[in-house]
Amino acid sequence: MALKRSWLQAVQPGAQRFAAGIDIGSQTVRLIVLSQRVRSPGALHIEYVSTVPLAAGAMAGSEIADRHAVARALREAFAGLPHACATHALRCAMALPASATMTTTVPLTRLAAQSGCGEDGGHQLAELEPAVMSEVERIAGLERHALAVDWYLDETYSPVRSVTIAATARQHLEARIECAAIAGISLTVIDGEPHAALRAMRYAASYELDPHEPYVALWIGTDGVYGWRIVDDVICCEMRYPAPEHADLADALRDLAQGPELDCALLSGEVDLLDGVGFSSADIADVLSCAVLPFECAALGGLVRPLDDSLLHEPSGAVAFGLALRGVLE
Repeated sequence: MALKRSWLQAVQPGAQRFAAGIDIGSQTVRLIVLSQRVRSPGALHIEYVSTVPLAAGAMAGSEIADRHAVARALREAFAGLPHACATHALRCAMALPASATMTTTVPLTRLAAQSGCGEDGGHQLAELEPAVMSEVERIAGLERHALAVDWYLDETYSPVRSVTIAATARQHLEARIECAAIAGISLTVIDGEPHAALRAMRYAASYELDPHEPYVALWIGTDGVYGWRIVDDVICCEMRYPAPEHADLADALRDLAQGPELDCALLSGEVDLLDGVGFSSADIADVLSCAVLPFECAALGGLVRPLDDSLLHEPSGAVAFGLALRGVLE
């Protein structure tokens, strides 16, 4: 999920836009900084990459148990930031664990009827906020003052216009903002881990796959496996495992594979966690009947200087890359 639009810092005019993606995992802080020219957008450049281990006990699931330990890791991750990045308005984005967020999709007509406003016109969308907040309170079981909420028009799933709503307990948001502030970092955006990873994989697909070829994007997080089938750059189906409707991961993948023959599957996240469910990349390839390509951000942007961090070649870099990507493209 993201911070409210009014919280976003305005992009200052200049030759280049810089953005940082910060992924706080259960044991590691991952940082990727990207840049792109503003006036004539072209190829991305990878400015900086850093991986810093977290102290034991710093995280407890999706909760930050030791804010000062996380802040120390953040300071260390940013310590080697090149001067060229540090002297610009660096847009910093951080991820929220999927287990800490709730999402729902509601027909725009329903929200518009509840708000008594039309469904067209950008400025009129603000009038939907009371209906959006009522919907969030219903699905979260919390009062609106205890929630941080983002919502946006989503036209990718069907011709009927809909609104996608994301919410998290405000305590999760405030903990990350506080840790960043202690480390001297000003956050511009907070986004969900699966959405950030998906953004990175769709960007990779635009470079690595033939246009119009159907493919699957998979992200493995600490709370499960997320998957999306994408055809002509449109999400046609998505899945999450574990879930009550799926007997096992193979069953979930078979549901995802239904439809046009797949060109390949892009795989990102904590791939080693597949061992816990007795699965492997080869098993994914067998079930989906297609090749499996691990995500690598090294091939997606020119390296400004020699960078030897292994995160450049690890599927676990997808979240940090996707967060930074949002900052340079928005």
